[in-house]
Amino acid sequence: MNKQMTKEIKVGDIKIGGGNPVALIAGPCAIESEASSMRHARLIKEITEEVGIPFIFKSSYDKANRSSIGSFRGPGAKQGLKILKKVRDELSVPVLSDVHCKAEIKAAASVLDIIQIPALLSRQTDLIIEAARTKKVINIKKGQFLAPWDMENVIKKVESAGSHKILITERGASFGYNNLVSDFRSLVIMRRFGYPVVYDGSHSVQLPGGQGSKSGGEREFIPVLVLAAVVAGADAIFLEVHENPPKAPCDGPNMLFLKDLKDLLIKIKKVERAIR
Repeated sequence: MNKQMTKEIKVGDIKIGGGNPVALIAGPCAIESEASSMRHARLIKEITEEVGIPFIFKSSYDKANRSSIGSFRGPGAKQGLKILKKVRDELSVPVLSDVHCKAEIKAAASVLDIIQIPALLSRQTDLIIEAARTKKVINIKKGQFLAPWDMENVIKKVESAGSHKILITERGASFGYNNLVSDFRSLVIMRRFGYPVVYDGSHSVQLPGGQGSKSGGEREFIPVLVLAAVVAGADAIFLEVHENPPKAPCDGPNMLFLKDLKDLLIKIKKVERAIR
């Protein structure tokens, strides 16, 4: 299967898009502790090195967009960025986290290899432009409320700040109440803008607010959706992974068990070889 070539984006030694192999962005939903982050990053790195997939560690230092005031948010920017810096420096792994306001961006840019704009903030012009001015790679999640072609306007905001280091992530579209659906035409459409497209296999199976004061999820569908995304042309896969998702303080229902990661990555490699 031939797919339209996208711009190559470099994250350290990792190359995303431009015909390069599928990369993995993965880690727990939120930073729980330094020990947990280091352990998860080390284990995921071991698995990805064995399978042969480039790896970027992901974890949020502040989940500032939760439904409930009582939801777990993480350690906050100061402590969270300190932990992510340790992951990056000691394990030689690029790191990604999301920002929620302009005031965070300077500190975040001093540590992060990729600054992520959350889906619910994907139309926040000032936030996007401020992040783009750092000249860091920017990963923008497509809002559940946006059509794929709407992301061209978001891309132009980043470009207006002089940056062309852009990743676009598909994470499902709102489908009635408390439900999301993946339209794989989205990956094809967004790749036409010339930048690498990432598929978020975890949040695409999320049931936002599906458990009243917290989100539900259907993790059993992660593998089939991820493999379909690879066939559809995804340049990278985004996964929230945890050693014990039912015990995770947030997003447990849509996180993949760490023990299941290797098998899924092996299948990704097989599918990638087949379509190339």
